[in-house]
Amino acid sequence: MLVPLLASLIPALASAQSNDIAVVVNQNNLVINVSAAELRKIFAGERSSWPGGTSIKLLTRGRGAREHDCLLGLLQMTETEYEHYWKERSGVGTEAPVTLPSNGMQKEAVQAFRGAIALVQMRDVRSPMRVIKVEGRFPNQDGYPLH
Repeated sequence: MLVPLLASLIPALASAQSNDIAVVVNQNNLVINVSAAELRKIFAGERSSWPGGTSIKLLTRGRGAREHDCLLGLLQMTETEYEHYWKERSGVGTEAPVTLPSNGMQKEAVQAFRGAIALVQMRDVRSPMRVIKVEGRFPNQDGYPLH
């Protein structure tokens, strides 16, 4: 089936450079690829559900984490702009990302929330996190956009 096949890719992906940032989702999420534009919309809170209707749950690392720096680059925002942006969005009812202090907590949250999505350094990806492609590429492939 599809899930065992994708789970089998984790060891192969482990050889990716530790600087690569993987996009991970809950193991029950059927999405296998997103465009960079879609990913930007997801992490900007402009897209609130996955195909099929499951609500998206944004999980992020805090200031100073490589994943957070990658997120700011993806959104093309400074830290101040990011904080202001989410204060405004939260004021109109958009659920702000959940900021987690550790990779372990991020792994647990990805497992717990069916609609979860997170950015994780490739070296920290652990089963049952499921890595999805961005622009049709995994972190260890040429042209992968998140570093």
